[in-house]
Amino acid sequence: MPIPEIKYGDIAVDDRGEVGFVNSFDFQGVKRFYWIKNYARGYVRAWHAHKREAKYFFPIRGSVVIGAVQIDNWEKPSKESKVYRFTLSAHRPAIVYVPEGYANGVMTLTGDTVLIVFSTSTLEESKQDDFRYNSRYWDIWNVTER
Repeated sequence: MPIPEIKYGDIAVDDRGEVGFVNSFDFQGVKRFYWIKNYARGYVRAWHAHKREAKYFFPIRGSVVIGAVQIDNWEKPSKESKVYRFTLSAHRPAIVYVPEGYANGVMTLTGDTVLIVFSTSTLEESKQDDFRYNSRYWDIWNVTER
């Protein structure tokens, strides 16, 4: 089974401006996209899972924490499952892939964050493959001072 992964891009800068890109992302299987913008920094949207839908997360403004955890039992998942945690910023283009069979969650780190989500299911397919868990079920949302 695939695991969550990150694909990094880059920014090209010249006297005209900037071009940001993630050239290793090929849109294979993507059927729709939407964007998320929370009203406050630190707001958590989690945990949302699908048996048959994969998602790709791409911040175009601000910074975000993205979590992904494989679901071992759809009625009562293990709280001990490995949680993948990624921190992304629009200042370094990158896309996080969350495979089917995983729950995902996001927390905005800046008030201006805009996150584009690409999905491999139509909205109708997604609604029939929808599992939700409490936002603190796997609580990865603390920012640790260093």
